[in-house]
Amino acid sequence: MKILVLYYSMYGNNFYMAKAVVEGVKEAGGEPVVRTVPELIPAEVIEKDDRLKEGKELQKDVSIGTLDDLAHCDGLVLGSPTRFGNMCAQMRNFWDRTSQIWLKGQLIGKPAGLFTSTGTFHGGQETTLISMMFTLIHHGMVIVGIPYSVQELIATERGGTPYGASSVVGPMSDQSPTEIDLKLGRILGRRVTEIAQKLRS
Repeated sequence: MKILVLYYSMYGNNFYMAKAVVEGVKEAGGEPVVRTVPELIPAEVIEKDDRLKEGKELQKDVSIGTLDDLAHCDGLVLGSPTRFGNMCAQMRNFWDRTSQIWLKGQLIGKPAGLFTSTGTFHGGQETTLISMMFTLIHHGMVIVGIPYSVQELIATERGGTPYGASSVVGPMSDQSPTEIDLKLGRILGRRVTEIAQKLRS
């Protein structure tokens, strides 16, 4: 099972969540394929901002995702920070270029989970996750959430929703995801992989 973990992270917090998802995929016997999306922030702006540079350095070994990555995955876990309650421009730009995959129906029937990070408790976690679902539903994907049988979902004090894994990283994005946030990410990766296996059999 090839599970594509496709994400965008400006400062590294969503990258940490993606790594947790990867652990869950591996736990379930899947093969994670980790990709990010093309950056839209000009290089000269990044170069002048130490925190942006640190975030890029952290992810320097992550390849840019392609349409082939999407077409040949057995499942998808998609992650974006929130931008005014929606996915970020970098992620939106990537999906706006997937018409050929949509026309061929190459994602129909494949499972997909989602994760996000926000600056505050009410910073749009759930709307961001749901807004990403709209695009995936148009592609015919099967949405995978996190059920309340997962005790960490009930116990979490910051991130975590039934719509997907999430973390609250502070207004300056300088608070890393908590252990519970990361565990929910692992559980999501495992669930998507297990459901991909069932759908394939």
